[in-house]
Amino acid sequence: MKLLALERDVPGVVAAQFTSEILRAEASRAWALHQAGVIRELYFRADAHAAVLVLECAGVAEAEAALASLPLVAAGLISFEVIPLTAYPGFARLFG
Repeated sequence: MKLLALERDVPGVVAAQFTSEILRAEASRAWALHQAGVIRELYFRADAHAAVLVLECAGVAEAEAALASLPLVAAGLISFEVIPLTAYPGFARLFG
């Protein structure tokens, strides 16, 4: 199943908490999840400093578990809204 994960701010978190060490660990874990085929695409929003991830998982629970393994999530510095996606069915109306 394809899922969209939108980064959410965590109230009370300040920029100083994003140390170079945790950001490096975050990049390393994101790379591992990408290599495992869990994270299929990674982006930053053009209008805000927030990550947008496309994941491939069995369901929302598996996606949430994968995201929880990211150091920034584990440290409570960021969170994600996970949105399950389904294929657009509208083209069937053209060929029905």
